[in-house]
Amino acid sequence: MATLLRKVFGSVSHRPGSSSRSNSNPQIDRFQQMMYIQISSVGEFDRIPIDIFIQILKILGPKESAKLRAVCKSWKYIVSDNELWMYFLQNQEQPGDSILFAETHLRSGFPLQVFPTQAPDLSFMHIYGQRVQVPGAIIIDGGSGYCKYGWSKYSAPSGRSATFLEFGNIESPMSSRLRHFFSIICSRMQLKTFTQPIIVSIPLRHYDDTEFAKGSRRQLKEAIYSALFDMNVPAVCAINQATLALFAARHTSGIVVNIGFHQTSIVPILNGKIMHKVGVEAIGIGALKLTGFLKEQMQQNNVNFESLYTVRTLKENLCYVALDYKAELSKDTRASFRVPSEGWITLSKERFQTGEILFQPRIAGMQAMALQQAVALCMDHCQDAELTGDNNWYKTVILAGGSACLPGLSERLEKELRGYLPTSMSSGIRVIPPPYGVDSAWFGAKLVSNVCCCSLF
Repeated sequence: MATLLRKVFGSVSHRPGSSSRSNSNPQIDRFQQMMYIQISSVGEFDRIPIDIFIQILKILGPKESAKLRAVCKSWKYIVSDNELWMYFLQNQEQPGDSILFAETHLRSGFPLQVFPTQAPDLSFMHIYGQRVQVPGAIIIDGGSGYCKYGWSKYSAPSGRSATFLEFGNIESPMSSRLRHFFSIICSRMQLKTFTQPIIVSIPLRHYDDTEFAKGSRRQLKEAIYSALFDMNVPAVCAINQATLALFAARHTSGIVVNIGFHQTSIVPILNGKIMHKVGVEAIGIGALKLTGFLKEQMQQNNVNFESLYTVRTLKENLCYVALDYKAELSKDTRASFRVPSEGWITLSKERFQTGEILFQPRIAGMQAMALQQAVALCMDHCQDAELTGDNNWYKTVILAGGSACLPGLSERLEKELRGYLPTSMSSGIRVIPPPYGVDSAWFGAKLVSNVCCCSLF
């Protein structure tokens, strides 16, 4: 059948009056398609039901399907069907809802303009054509713990390395060190820097709205741009890590709770922009502290490891957050995990006590604000700021960072917030776990790359 359809196209592609011009309004419904079928004929092919015809087009693929638009008016509108081209787009290893979010929320650029979910003039055939013509981008997600990098056309990062923050701090000249770091990544990816745009995630640093903090953020961004442009990169896009994690969850507004390597940041974001004037809260508990506390508990039980990597592996595979801490203390929570070169390791209460220090820092002997208090304080500031007529924007909380993937964390935080805040504020609160685990910011950059590169090339 596919071969036969190609012959049909070949027989009509040179006929007088045939045209392959784009349809000005591709969103034609099924009834209109049937009307066109009645006034244009391709002989025996008229008997093919539309649904079967669509399945044949899927087998043919996007390139051959596009050619068949020139056969007749009815085929022109059938081939322009959005569901067909969404199918082709999804075959590029990206969920349909993520594609729709990127096209309706991110393509306009900053400041973000949010359109209805089903924009009337959205043509996925046109979107597919745009995306296949661009070269894609390199994504470098430079976190505070380690860096993830890879091609935007792939479904996951291709490599990980020490973060570029370890090559210098914001108070010292960073351009040469950043250039060295980016050169290492490009070498590992066998990349010619003048051929690919690069998207860089900027770690969360200097949270307040003071002139010093603004200058420090600007200095880091300028150092990144300078280092990459000196390497002849054709285009660079640098976006904050928290914003990318928000995009990965298919939101443009909300509060991002980013559990970083050294500390946890509570970041209010409205229409893709961090609200520094509202205030970014920070508590001194991060992934390193959680891992260190687990190591201390294990040492108390005469289980010793020199390597923090081994302890981190146990944290990632055995630890969780209890919904009710007191009730969990009375349960048998023993579980084991086999660590390469170490054998089987069994943990019990350490499994849920590790994550508990986010909600009760005093357990670890720390004088710090609890996570639910910091998030509630951020929400209170957002409400007082009255930045928009809709005060529900800050009631969506997105978790980000590797330690935010601990099972039970989102449910526990939502429970604590509902119990801590007045009903008027707690109603409608949703806490969403990291949509792509430790790689959420990377996937947010992947969404941005698809629309940014289309506008650059």
